[in-house]
Amino acid sequence: MKQKILIADDERDIIDFLKYNLEKEGFDVLTAKNGVEAVSLAKKNPSLILLDVMMPEMDGLEAVRVLKKNSATAKIPVIFLTARGSEVDEVVGLELGADDYIVKPISIPKLIARIKLTLRKKSSAKDEESLKTEILRHGVIEINRSRYNVFISKKEVFFPKKEFEVLAYLVKNAGKVVTRETLLSQIWGSDVFVIERTVDVHIRKIREKLGAHADYIDTIKGVGYRLREI
Repeated sequence: MKQKILIADDERDIIDFLKYNLEKEGFDVLTAKNGVEAVSLAKKNPSLILLDVMMPEMDGLEAVRVLKKNSATAKIPVIFLTARGSEVDEVVGLELGADDYIVKPISIPKLIARIKLTLRKKSSAKDEESLKTEILRHGVIEINRSRYNVFISKKEVFFPKKEFEVLAYLVKNAGKVVTRETLLSQIWGSDVFVIERTVDVHIRKIREKLGAHADYIDTIKGVGYRLREI
């Protein structure tokens, strides 16, 4: 899927020039002639916004203020394009949350390089955020899903793959009753024939590893299991 760039500039020839070169580079392009249009089009979730500072109706600085106050657009990277080379303007723009600042006249190779660098940084930030969500915690239990590590009271305990996945599923659904059928479907899959007793055996082994905290897992007779809310 192509990445989408929003260009906001009040000079039509600049928009046409940038649009042509960005599309040639493989980007989809949205265009706006002022800050008001840019803020509206930002709702289409572009990958990055190229924003002129000096525009009618709403200038680039004010547009960034509006974008950063809205949770739906706050994380979209912004690169300012401007004929103003003042250090004060650059500092103000960056302090408002812009990611970069390019002074006109624009060098296309330099602009493309800066865009790609900014998008890589955004992607890396997303990856880091994704890794954070891979850490599950519940009471004394800490699970690192990406590394298949389990810590009980800060001490690492080895869990074979299926036991690990059962425990992780219970932690993600803490407080909810999880049926044996659900565990079989989610952990073993519908294409593998496994009897419900297999789930009970895995739960027993998990409780053994939890030791003094085995009572974290409640048995719901005739139904399944529930990880107690802490």
